[in-house]
Amino acid sequence: MTFAQLFDLAFGNLFRFFKEITFRKEERGRVAWPFVGTLLLVLVYGLIMLFSASYSTGYYRMGGDIYYYIRPQVGIAIFGIGLMFIISFVNYRSLRHLQWYLYFGTLALLVLALFSKDQNGCHRWVYLFGSSLQPSELAKFSTILGISCWADANYEKRGDFLHGIVGTLLPLIPFVILLYMEPHNSAIILIILIAGTMMFCGGVGLRWLFPVGAVGAAGLLFMLTSQDNYVQQRLGAWGLTSGGDEQVLYQTQQSLYSIASGGLTGLGIGNSRQKHLWLPEATNDFIFSVLCEELGFIGAIICIVLFAALIIQGIFIALRCPDYFGSMLGIGIMAQIAWQTFCHIGVVTATLPNTGISLPFFSSGGTSLLILLCEMGVMLSISRAGNAQAAAQNQREQEALARRMRSGTPGRRNPV
Repeated sequence: MTFAQLFDLAFGNLFRFFKEITFRKEERGRVAWPFVGTLLLVLVYGLIMLFSASYSTGYYRMGGDIYYYIRPQVGIAIFGIGLMFIISFVNYRSLRHLQWYLYFGTLALLVLALFSKDQNGCHRWVYLFGSSLQPSELAKFSTILGISCWADANYEKRGDFLHGIVGTLLPLIPFVILLYMEPHNSAIILIILIAGTMMFCGGVGLRWLFPVGAVGAAGLLFMLTSQDNYVQQRLGAWGLTSGGDEQVLYQTQQSLYSIASGGLTGLGIGNSRQKHLWLPEATNDFIFSVLCEELGFIGAIICIVLFAALIIQGIFIALRCPDYFGSMLGIGIMAQIAWQTFCHIGVVTATLPNTGISLPFFSSGGTSLLILLCEMGVMLSISRAGNAQAAAQNQREQEALARRMRSGTPGRRNPV
């Protein structure tokens, strides 16, 4: 391999990224403002609930600082919204050139996390420049971008086993192994669900998807339960295995007490009793329980309806995209939001085993919120391309109608 080839391999895609980073004028349409409006409603709802759920924990455990959790979250939300609109002007097609940089960068961070200090026996965070970063959040978007690039590059061959299954799933194996070593099993489950959804919706390896998925699910279940670890304990607390963890069972019980206390209309915003150190992880994995306790069944339904509206609008944006790559990218991003919301609500209501999954835009966590808002920026970029195509089509139809009218083409006469 020559020096020029090595240089192109290392830096060529960066040059190509900056070359394609902006839309051409005819491709830059307006953003999907209804989507933005729904997103801001979800985000504001989430920030209000986070402050309500976190001020007690901040007061008792963080030296009386009731703003300990909400202060950085608001700052990241404001910064993230600005970044979202900046990214909306970036041509989403240029992201293809960043795929391998993101992939290997994420792998490096996942390896680095294994050597960081543990929290509750887990190595999930990387500590850089006085702040913490959770590489698993990057792994989700890296998965979405990688599958979109591969499916687009192998569009004609996406239905066969080699390109549809092996080529799509092989790059995910290092992610799964490193996340298993952390351990971060909920991230593994989410990545597999996102990948499966993208493959199904994009027709990638569709003929082989269900048998391979069944074998993969069995293998994953064996991998997670073959050792005497916290997965066994959580499944035991849920009733699937003989073992059980009293602490995990306690979490689920307190979550159900919170939901039951809320009734139809709730105890009122800020009036939750369970968040006063009775409900573990009230600021993160069980924030929906606090929402149910304070705002009741009505508040929970409003939250679910807002998420459903956001996801449905996102799917329409993906389907209106002018190209297959953008559609796959949009479907992957909305699949992440949908599965994460479903699993979080499933856990707090004891519909699913306790896996510790955050609620998008609600739970405390700067890495998650910032990456989610960047992904929303990608969705807005896709919406610009779709709206530009629709506007161009509408203009062509109007021009064709005007030409027919100028040419005096007779219309159909009404019968006498």
